[in-house]
Amino acid sequence: MSVEAGFKLKNQTVVLEDGSKKKLKDLLGKKGMVLYFYPRDNTPGCTKEACSFRDHNADIKKLGYSIVGVSADSVESHQKFIAKQSINFPLISDESADLCQQMGVWAEKNMYGKKFMGIQRSTFLLDSNLKVIQAWPKVKVDNHTKEVMEAIKGAGK
Repeated sequence: MSVEAGFKLKNQTVVLEDGSKKKLKDLLGKKGMVLYFYPRDNTPGCTKEACSFRDHNADIKKLGYSIVGVSADSVESHQKFIAKQSINFPLISDESADLCQQMGVWAEKNMYGKKFMGIQRSTFLLDSNLKVIQAWPKVKVDNHTKEVMEAIKGAGK
């Protein structure tokens, strides 16, 4: 079960798409961060979601927030995904699923009768102290970026 508003994320070290390591706080915008978790690079829903965030990145930055995507894909997979889709924000390679487990998005999934562990598509709006302002568990991709932007505008009030 994913975490809810009020949960404070640890300022842990993460691996980015270029192989560099950074603390989560180093990835924050002035006011906070949109931290979204997606199942896999280069799949239809994940590509649509990433491209929507890409297309609204400048607007979200103007509101004081950064966008950071997270999946369990490798650094190499992220590099190809970024190049192919012109992604303009960092992607975290969480191959160990540590961050996913901390946020409660690593869950049992069922596809074509096969059960496996994977990422439940989820988004978290974090403040500048890595505290969850709003959580969207089990995200539906259509209109999701718009929902996030409305929440950001509401957080500023």
